[in-house]
Amino acid sequence: MLWPFGSTWRPVRQRRRDTVDLRWLSARTWTRRWYPQGIDVGEWRGRRTLAVSWFRQELSGEHLASRVTLIDLARSRHLDILLAVTDDDGELQPARIHAGGLAWFGDRLFAAATGRGIWEFDLSDIREVQGARAHRLAGARRRGGRGTALIAVRTRVHPIPLRCSYIGRVFDDGGTPLPRVLIGEHRTDESGRIGEFSIAEHVDDAFTEVDRFTPGIKRMQGAVRRGDHHFVSQSDRLHPGTLWSGRRDALTPDSVRLPVGCEDLALDLEAGLLWSLGEHPWRRVVRGIPLNRLGIASGTGTGDGASSRRT
Repeated sequence: MLWPFGSTWRPVRQRRRDTVDLRWLSARTWTRRWYPQGIDVGEWRGRRTLAVSWFRQELSGEHLASRVTLIDLARSRHLDILLAVTDDDGELQPARIHAGGLAWFGDRLFAAATGRGIWEFDLSDIREVQGARAHRLAGARRRGGRGTALIAVRTRVHPIPLRCSYIGRVFDDGGTPLPRVLIGEHRTDESGRIGEFSIAEHVDDAFTEVDRFTPGIKRMQGAVRRGDHHFVSQSDRLHPGTLWSGRRDALTPDSVRLPVGCEDLALDLEAGLLWSLGEHPWRRVVRGIPLNRLGIASGTGTGDGASSRRT
C-alpha cells in the first residue's frame, strides 16, 4: 500500500485570479472513460485531504466502475481507491454508480448512487487487490497483468425517498460540522427537490428527513449549507455553471461563476474555500472559491459532526 499518498502523479496547483485551481496533468484531463463528479474535504491518515469521485463508463453510457481520488492539499499528491461491493456469493464487484456527490465523516464515506439511495463505504478498511481482480474492479476489459489497486468496500445502502443525484454536508452558523447532509435531485426541469437528513449514526439506524424544499432550479448538481445560507450549483452544458446562494426560500444567482460542466460542492471552512469541479474533457478543473467573495466568513468549530466509529 502506498503510504500515505502515491507519488507518480500530481495535479498542477494554480491560482487563477483569486481562486485556487487544480488541473490534471495526465490523461485524466481528456479521457472519456472516467468522469469526475463528487467532492468533499476530510482527513486521511492525519493530513487534510480533498476527495474527488469518478465513474467509469462505456462510450454507450453503461456504468462500469467508480473510484475516489484522495488529494493531499499540501503536497498535491494523490491516491486512487476503487469502490467495490460484495455480491451474494461473497465476491467483490465494481460499484457501478454515478457517484454524483460525496459526504465524508471520519472513516465513513457516503456516495450518491443516483436512483439507488446513498451508499456508504468504510475508509478504515482499505484493501489491496492485484492482477486480473484489480482490473475487473476498475471496470477494465483487459485480463491478467500485474496491476495493484486499493479498494473500499460498501458497508450499507441507505434508502432515501429522493433520486439521490448528489449529497453535501451541513454546518452550523459557527462553522461546526453537523451530522446532517443535503441530498438532492438533478432534473432538466424545475422539479428537482433537496432534502436535509440526519445521517445514520449506528448500524441499525436510518437516515432521518428533517426538511425538504424545491428551489425551482434546473440541472442542480450539488448543495451545501452553513447556518441559514445555502449554496446550490447549476450546470449549463458547455458553459460556466451558476452558483445559487442565500436562504433556501430566497436563492439568487451569484456573480461568481462555477467551472464549465460544474458538479458537486464542498465547504472547506478551514481553508476558507467553496470547492467545485468540472467534468467535461479538456475543461476539467477542481476549483476553490474564497468564501469572502461569497459573503461568508471562514472558520470552523471542532469535531467532524458524527462519530467515525460504528457501533
